[in-house]
Amino acid sequence: MHIPGLTDSLVQQLLKAAMDARQHSYAPYSKYLVGAAVLDEHGRIHAGCNIENAAYPQGWCAETTALGHMIMAGGRVARAVMVTGAGSEIITPCGGCRQKLREFAQPADLIVIAGDSTGVRAHWTLEQLLPASFGPDHLKNA
Repeated sequence: MHIPGLTDSLVQQLLKAAMDARQHSYAPYSKYLVGAAVLDEHGRIHAGCNIENAAYPQGWCAETTALGHMIMAGGRVARAVMVTGAGSEIITPCGGCRQKLREFAQPADLIVIAGDSTGVRAHWTLEQLLPASFGPDHLKNA
């Protein structure tokens, strides 16, 4: 599947990074392993997995881990994110992760890709997944 703005090679690199990260998931409660890979403004890929906690709200998503790695590496703009999971349903970032991604991207510019072991399943812009979003620009001159 061709995704506008990304080469097929780059999409495959994102998919591999997310699938590899998924193998490191810590999901003893849900058993639902998730991997994510974020492409930053420098062309670097940062991967992450979901990490659960016995106190359920204290766990975090794969996208959060990947964004943390991006920030630690000096990235400040997310250009694309690949999210991978298992099952017949196409995985998308949860609402909280959509908002976290919004912090580091303009909604029309961020490409969100869903993948699994069969390859790329679907893609959207963040604007399609989080319309009329609230972001850093709202706080300027507040």
